[in-house]
Amino acid sequence: MTQPVLMILRPSPPRRYLAYGCLLFLGVLLVYLAFVGASGLGHRTLLVAFGVGALVTAEALRRATSKAIVLTNECLEEEGTGRVIAQLDEIERVDRGLFAFKPSNGFSIRLTKPRSRAWVLGLWWRSGRHVGIGGVTPKPAATAMAEMIAARLPKR
Repeated sequence: MTQPVLMILRPSPPRRYLAYGCLLFLGVLLVYLAFVGASGLGHRTLLVAFGVGALVTAEALRRATSKAIVLTNECLEEEGTGRVIAQLDEIERVDRGLFAFKPSNGFSIRLTKPRSRAWVLGLWWRSGRHVGIGGVTPKPAATAMAEMIAARLPKR
């Protein structure tokens, strides 16, 4: 039986396209500069390598931000893939503060036990006991999701 969806956090289209456009522009610019402005094979190779890296990253960002984050009664998961980001019973606390280590326009979650590392560019990351949600997501929706998660945490 599937869990009822409490909330879906989707990337903001303007932020998504701006991030994608910046990486795409950087990649094209670096490759262009390799053939027009660089002198020496070492410089050209380096510029092409960084340019291709930026283009690959842009495509990874485009694909990753086509998904959303789904909050159910049991967990946070990726829409479509069903990959679990964090179980709600594993969440120790939610940080939204100004000085919290979190993605832009997002929030961070502290887990009770470490989980494997994972990263979905522009949407979420997980490293050990820390999970960051946000990036290209709208701030009001991310804040609402953080409040919903915090309200479901047991009082300690």
